[in-house]
Amino acid sequence: MPNIKVGFLSLGCPKNTCDTEVMLGLLNEKGYELVAEDIYADVMIINTCAFIQSAKEEAIESILDVAYLKEHHNLKGIVVTGCLATRYAADIEKSLPEVDAILSAGDEGKICEAVEAAFRGEKYISTAPTENLAFGGDRVVTTPEYTAYLKIAEGCDNRCAYCSIPDIRGRFRSRDMEDIVAEAHTLYDLGVRELCLVAQDTTRYGFDLTGRYMLSDLLERLCNEEGLDFKWIRLLYCYPDKITDELVAVMAKYKNIAKYIDMPIQHINDRVLGAMNRHGGSEVIKSAVKRLREAMPEITIRTTVIAGFPTETSDEWLELLDYIKETRFERLGAFTYSREEDTPAYSMKQVSEKQKQKRCDAIMEAQYRIHAENNEKQIGKTLTVLCEGYDPVGETYYGRSEADAPEIDGKVYFSAKRRLRDGEFAEVEITSTLDYDLVGKQV
Repeated sequence: MPNIKVGFLSLGCPKNTCDTEVMLGLLNEKGYELVAEDIYADVMIINTCAFIQSAKEEAIESILDVAYLKEHHNLKGIVVTGCLATRYAADIEKSLPEVDAILSAGDEGKICEAVEAAFRGEKYISTAPTENLAFGGDRVVTTPEYTAYLKIAEGCDNRCAYCSIPDIRGRFRSRDMEDIVAEAHTLYDLGVRELCLVAQDTTRYGFDLTGRYMLSDLLERLCNEEGLDFKWIRLLYCYPDKITDELVAVMAKYKNIAKYIDMPIQHINDRVLGAMNRHGGSEVIKSAVKRLREAMPEITIRTTVIAGFPTETSDEWLELLDYIKETRFERLGAFTYSREEDTPAYSMKQVSEKQKQKRCDAIMEAQYRIHAENNEKQIGKTLTVLCEGYDPVGETYYGRSEADAPEIDGKVYFSAKRRLRDGEFAEVEITSTLDYDLVGKQV
């Protein structure tokens, strides 16, 4: 095998990050040299997303940017994998000749063969079913050493009318609990103290194995496992209809389960939720929020909503806006509906782009005020903050509290009494706010 320097670019969600890290683990095991800068790479791997139109455009732009290095620098090959490669392999082969190797998500285990072919300038295409995707394996963790994602399931059975994920990633399939716990041990031994559990539908974990939702069982196991002592175990991508009483009780029971949940609701109007093919209506959503807040008054609930879903009327959108103002989610992201081919919503009556954007902007304006008011209430409180670095320009440390997930939420900027290491936890008194962020001082 030649000495090949391999660079990578991972786009999209944390689940893609996990897949990228497994591929890098396979390359590392085979002795390839992994490089952080694309300009030094012989072969670049681009792990793509294709969930919505903007993600597809980002993936294509990234491929073209990397292709520039083939023409003007020393790059010899490009490997494209992930969701774009799974969904559009033939289109990539036809329209992007700069790409040397195409691997569907189900064939990411063949990454070494693809890299070698790309290095030689040979075309390599392999498109196995996504169900072939390996859950785990030795990973080269690309996140900061103190935090990591752990994928507990793959695929999705929900079949939301706007979503192409089931066609790209396949049916829902849970990972064996012993396998998950073993990887948690590996990550903990590497220094990880914040463990973020991810899947397309985290709350469905175990249902395909036992006929019941087992996320609460998994959390119990992780919290009681000898040799594991994570500071925060964080839940991402949970569905309101699967927030069981058992899950709520376990979250409230253990202090090292972050009082935080990422629970997209997408809408609140029952007709729109039905058109979306979301499981459970408005009462299910309201019940989940109520039970979580009653059990954990300090919980941070992050959600996402879609503005301008096909057939959404002004009154239905106003119902959503009123619910957001009333419920005052601690974290919320609003997105305009993205029309995806081969989904039921594609052929529905569309809302104009102008109207979609107007509705989305109004939601985010309301949420900005809610967030600002919630942040004001933090002044005077002392929060545990995970230090992520030091800003020499601002002469301040920065990090995240329990209420902030990696990459998607805000920061806490603070002064310290002594030098802090990245990954160290500090107690910080909040003294002011800065847009979506907080400012404080170590106590």
